[in-house]
Formats: sequence, structure tokens, C-alpha cells
Amino acid sequence: MAESKDKTEKQEFRPISPDTLLSVQDLRVWFELRKFGFGHAGYVRAVDNVSFDLKRKETIALVGESGCGKSSLMKTILGINVPTKGDILYEGRPMTSFSRKELNWYRSKVGYVQQDPYGALAPFMNIKSIMEEPMIVQGIRDKKERLERIHKAFEEVKMTPVDEFLPKFPHMLSGGQQQRVVIARAMILNPTLLVADEPVSMLDASVRVEILKLLRGLQEAHELAVIYITHDLSTVRYFSERIFVMYAGKLIEKANVEELVMNAQHPYTHALLAATSDPDAKNVDEYQDVPPGEPPSLVKPPPGCRFHPRCPKMIPGLCEIKEPPEFEQVKDHFVHCWLYE
Repeated sequence: MAESKDKTEKQEFRPISPDTLLSVQDLRVWFELRKFGFGHAGYVRAVDNVSFDLKRKETIALVGESGCGKSSLMKTILGINVPTKGDILYEGRPMTSFSRKELNWYRSKVGYVQQDPYGALAPFMNIKSIMEEPMIVQGIRDKKERLERIHKAFEEVKMTPVDEFLPKFPHMLSGGQQQRVVIARAMILNPTLLVADEPVSMLDASVRVEILKLLRGLQEAHELAVIYITHDLSTVRYFSERIFVMYAGKLIEKANVEELVMNAQHPYTHALLAATSDPDAKNVDEYQDVPPGEPPSLVKPPPGCRFHPRCPKMIPGLCEIKEPPEFEQVKDHFVHCWLYE
């Protein structure tokens, strides 16, 4: 469980623009480690001083290696993890000030598309019951209204004829159909924000483009803000407007998609782009020079820049000592790297 922050501490927030839907401000999510279940043994610094704003109707991509803190950040945005420090503002209101009723209302405004559709759908419930559950939790008791919402959601995700799918159980559907059910369930309460956690990573390549097109169509039709979490940069450029690169619990680079793909600045972002698999036969004969080593421990992250043990451009005497602040050499392109001081 995340170490919760002191409720008596007065929080000051930086100003946000009127078109900002979600504002993450100096967010820290640390998980306490216990030695033999009793003594304190340190913290896992899963999210460490992360800040960004998400505008209404905007799609952003959060990219990084497995274990970099993407899922912990996502669960905090969903209201599952409690911030250790900092806060998340939804429509200008801090989440940590929400009552239980207000938190329940907030969760109805945030749709969640899981990575593994089979694991996300209860195997002992039929599709109709799975779709009804979030509406029952939110107090929608009218069965006719629930059925109308289910039909509308299924038609939008192209699961027709609807009545043929409702009595079925998850194992009776293909992987692509299961993911469409997950998306329909995420849309059933008419959210303003959709969080998609690796929504195509568990699907066949032939189905991935269909699901991404479906998500893009829903985003445009419902004017949704979307946070797209992935480790695959090859899908990001076709779906998002801005890319945020995360490494070892920190956001290290933020820019518009085309700017970042064509003019990546941080050495880690260069490594991610080099590791992206494109369907080009020439790749078999080309050697991709990617940094050696593994991501650092989030229990004892390295001092200074957290990428410096793997960085081919490390500046001795600086990178391993002092943490880089945020630099902006190109408008709206932010990077935490001493190379751009």
C-alpha cells in the first residue's frame, strides 16, 4: 500500500488553464517495504515528483520500459493508490479532498481499459452481468435503462447483433471480442477520461490496428481525454498527440508526437526509438545500438540522473551527482538531461 501523505499538510497548487481536465502536480507514490512483516526496510519509489496536465479531448501516451512506474501512476489516477505527496486535480478539484461519495463519482468519469481482456472479465459472469455491474455500483437501478446503455455501447464497439453476445461467457469470445467488451464496459458510464493500459499488447497483430482505430473513433465521437499507456512506440505515433517518456519513476521527456519522434533529445528516448520494431526487411541486417544493463532498482535508485549508469553520453562529475532539472530548448519540448543545459 502506498504511504499516504499527512492530511494536515497544506497543499499549494500551480495554476492550470481552463481547458485542463486532469492536472498531476508533484506526484509522489512510494510503497513502504517491511522486513519480516514488521520493521521498516525502505520504500519503493514507484512515482517520484511527476507533473503534467491533460487537456479536455486530448490524447497523451505514457511510454517506458516495464517497471518504470507507469502502472503505479495509472492506478493513482484511477483512485486506487493514495499519493504519498502531491495531488491530482480533476476539473480543478484535488482528489485527496474527495469524500467517499465524491471519489465514487470521480471513478464514474474515468473509464479503464485493461491490458489483459481475459483477466479483466470475470469468468463466472455472463457478458450481460459484466456490463451491468458498473451501472449497479453507480446506482442505476432501472433495468430498461441499463439494457439501453449496453445496446448502445455494444453497437459503438461493433459487437452486433447485441443479443447474441449477452448470454455468453468470456471464454466463448475471441481475444479481440473480449477487448471490445472491456472497451464497451469502460464507456458504459459516459466517462470524460479514458485510461488505456497497453490495450493491444495481448492481441494478435491483425487485431491491434482495429482496436486502436476503435479507440480513436470513440475518442473523437465522445470528445474524450485519453491516457494511452504503452512500451511500444510504434503504435503511439498513430494514436496520440503528445508523448511522455517515463524512466525509473520520473518523466524525463515530454513533447508533441512528431517533434519527439523526429527530434528526440534524451538518450533513453533515443534508445526506445531504436528498439521500436518496424515491419522492414532491412532490420534483419542492421544492428540496433541500445544501452546495456537493466532499469535501476526503485528501492535504491542511483543518485543524480537515474539513467546515468546506462547512458552512453554521461557527463562525468555531473550526471552521477546532480539530478537534472527540466530544460526547454524547443518550444513545448521538455527534457530532464544535462546535455541541454
